[in-house]
Amino acid sequence: MNELRNKVGRLFVVRPESLDPSIRWKSDLELPEYALSSLNRRMRAFAREYPVGGVVLFGHNIQSPGQLRSFTAALKTLPGRPLVCIDEEGGRVSRIARNPAFDVPRFESCARIAESDSAYSAARSIGHYLKEYGFDLDFAPLADVNTNPDNPVIGTRAFSSDPSRAAAMVSDFVRGLLDEHIQPCLKHFPGHGDTSQDTHSGFASISRGWDSLRSCGELQPFLAGIDAGAKMVMVAHICAREVTGDSTPSSLSKTIIEDKLRSELGFDGVVITDALEMGAITEEYSSAEAAVKAILAGADMLLAPLDFREAFDAVVDAVERGIIPKSRIDSSLARIQAFRQD
Repeated sequence: MNELRNKVGRLFVVRPESLDPSIRWKSDLELPEYALSSLNRRMRAFAREYPVGGVVLFGHNIQSPGQLRSFTAALKTLPGRPLVCIDEEGGRVSRIARNPAFDVPRFESCARIAESDSAYSAARSIGHYLKEYGFDLDFAPLADVNTNPDNPVIGTRAFSSDPSRAAAMVSDFVRGLLDEHIQPCLKHFPGHGDTSQDTHSGFASISRGWDSLRSCGELQPFLAGIDAGAKMVMVAHICAREVTGDSTPSSLSKTIIEDKLRSELGFDGVVITDALEMGAITEEYSSAEAAVKAILAGADMLLAPLDFREAFDAVVDAVERGIIPKSRIDSSLARIQAFRQD
C-alpha cells in the first residue's frame, strides 16, 4: 500500500459493514439486515487496500460478551490497529447496556444521572466495562444543553437545560472515562440542544449567532469538557447560518471548525464529524463531496460515510490533484497520533 492511502485511511472511522465489499446499502436505516458481528476474510482483504483509523460498533453488531470481546480483539489486528469505538452515553443511546445479554450498570438517562450528581461514578462504571470489552473511544458525553423542549433528538440525553449544571456534569463524565482509560468525545458542537429538527433525517439549524451561543451558555459544557481533558470534539451537521453566513452544515464549515473551535476557543485536539451517512449530509452531498469538504473545513476524522470506498477514493484523488494540500492531511495525522498516545 502506498503512503498516501495509508495516511488517508487513518482519517476514517467506519462501521464494520463498510469493510465488507459484498455489502452495499443506500441508507443507514437499512444497515441492521446486513449486520456483522465478526471479522471475515473479505474485511481483512479489503482493509489492506482501504485501511481505517477506527471502527464504530452499533447495537446490531453486539450479541454476547464472548462475541464482543472476540470481535473487538480481531478489529485491532487490522492494518494500523484502528481505534474501536462506540456510543455508550448512559441512557437510551447505549449499545451495550441496552442489550439484555450483558450484566452491566444501566442508567435511565443522562438527565437522571445529573439529578443524582453521579456523572463521575456513572462514567467510571461505563468506562470500566467498555475497557473490559476492548473499546478505546466512547462517543460521549453529550455537551449539548437541552434548551429547546421541542428538540426531537436530544432531550434527556443531555445532562441539563442549565448550562452551568450541564458543564459540571460533562466535566465529571470526561474525568470518569479518562480514569478508566477510555477516551471521551464531546458532542455535538456547536450545540444541538436548541434545534427543533433531527440531523439523522435531514436539515437542522440553530438561529443563534456566535455571541449569543457564548452568552447563553451553549458552549459552556464544551469548554468544561475540554478543560477536564477531552481531546476529541464531534461537530454536528446543524446549520448555524448566523455564525457562518450560509447554510453549510457545521461539520463542513471552516468557519465553525477552524475559526471558532480551533482559533477562538483554542481547541488543539482531534475534530471528528458526526456520521456522514446521516440525512442532513446525504440529502445534499455525495459521500465523495462530504469527505473532501469536511477535510478542507478542518476536520481530522470522518465518521461513517455512507459509501466509504467512494469517500476514501475521493480524498486520495483530491490530495493527488492538489485540491487538499498534503500539509492539511499531515496536520490531522499529527493530532490523531497525539490523541492515540494519550
